[in-house]
Amino acid sequence: MSMQIVEKSGEGLSRVYGVTVPMGDLTQKLEARIAEITPTLNIKGFRPGKVPPAHVRRLYGKALMSEVVQQTLSETTQKVLDDNKLRPAGEPALTPEGDIEAVMDGKADLAYELAVDLMPEFEPVDAATLSLEKPVYAPTETEVDEAVADLAKQNRSYETKTGKAVKAKDGDQVIIDFIGRVDGEAFEGGTATDVPLVLGSGQFIPGFEEQLVGAKPDAELTVKVTFPADYQAANLAGKEAEFEVKVKEVKAPAETAADDEFAKKLGLESLEKLKELVKGNLEEQYAGASRFKLKRALLDELDAKHDFPLPPKMVEAEFSAIWQQVQQDKESGSLPPEDAEKSDEQLQKEYRKIAERRVRLGLVLAEIGRANNVQVTDQELAEAIRREAIKYGAQAQQVFNLLRENANAQAQLRAPIFEDKVVDLIVSKAKVEEKPVSKDELLKEDDLPAGYAE
Repeated sequence: MSMQIVEKSGEGLSRVYGVTVPMGDLTQKLEARIAEITPTLNIKGFRPGKVPPAHVRRLYGKALMSEVVQQTLSETTQKVLDDNKLRPAGEPALTPEGDIEAVMDGKADLAYELAVDLMPEFEPVDAATLSLEKPVYAPTETEVDEAVADLAKQNRSYETKTGKAVKAKDGDQVIIDFIGRVDGEAFEGGTATDVPLVLGSGQFIPGFEEQLVGAKPDAELTVKVTFPADYQAANLAGKEAEFEVKVKEVKAPAETAADDEFAKKLGLESLEKLKELVKGNLEEQYAGASRFKLKRALLDELDAKHDFPLPPKMVEAEFSAIWQQVQQDKESGSLPPEDAEKSDEQLQKEYRKIAERRVRLGLVLAEIGRANNVQVTDQELAEAIRREAIKYGAQAQQVFNLLRENANAQAQLRAPIFEDKVVDLIVSKAKVEEKPVSKDELLKEDDLPAGYAE
């Protein structure tokens, strides 16, 4: 192949090459492709294998030339990388130069610019030299008893109140029918019958339940409320509404004792077994929080111990994804309060730092994983695909099949598994000291490390 490669620029981790493939090379490849497919063609008016090449070119030339160009781009890009011994960080970007139509017609050389970011060269820290603290907390007996009592409360039954002076009070359950109207018009989803509502549970919009306190069975009343400004149905957000409510029954909570009888209702043999199960669930929850905090401490350590140039395109892509999310949160009014007060310029500065941190940590973990031959097995990937598909309920099988065929989706599912395996590997080599902490301390959200937010 008599192609030409010229390095146009090479600053830092970015390289740009100009590549030219003579049209003669493309024509040669096209003719070889025509010769290859001619024997397989079955065209009316010609004996099999005897179709003239010029006729094949007329019929299929454009499509075949498109194949030839694609293949040439792929081969020449690989040659540039191999000849220059480059380790690309992400896919190289190709920009055609000149008239691509003329190239397809075999009347011009194929010329394009190849821009590529390189992987930085760095020596990752030796995991054995790291010292980490792992916060731990074990559930107390009191906590287990409280969780079991909460379960009993959630599963308690309600009994109809009888007598002449029955009135609904906070904590009672009312069975109601209602019709909701905005500007006198009934709205979609605002009508229902036989709805059980525990007063004071906060299940309905603010102000609704309070107006039913004191209601008697068979009472009919008008409840006036204002939908919250951030209500999920945009057409109702901030609107004033009136509900015609009929109270059919008033029920009082029947005390449910947390005993063997209650455990059996939940399908367990005894209260002891229920406590064991609850304790196990709490331990699992705290172990997850412990691991999360340990991983965060490890990432902070890795971030502090590495400083090397980052591939610009990678940082840009990471920042774009973060910034897009920030813009969406801004539009929907769900920006964290501390961000809402900042200017765009300040936010961009902070989030660019976070993008750089993510890219740096991604490269460090990838390098440690590569050096230790960490792999995601087919079985682990299949399990991740299954877990993802299950979220889609009735469409689970369909989603499962789609994910199994989609390389991009698989790469996204593979990344967190790989990261966790590398984290586990580092933790197994590092010095890890367990530090007992309070429950609040364990479950407290971490702030960003110093220097990331102004």
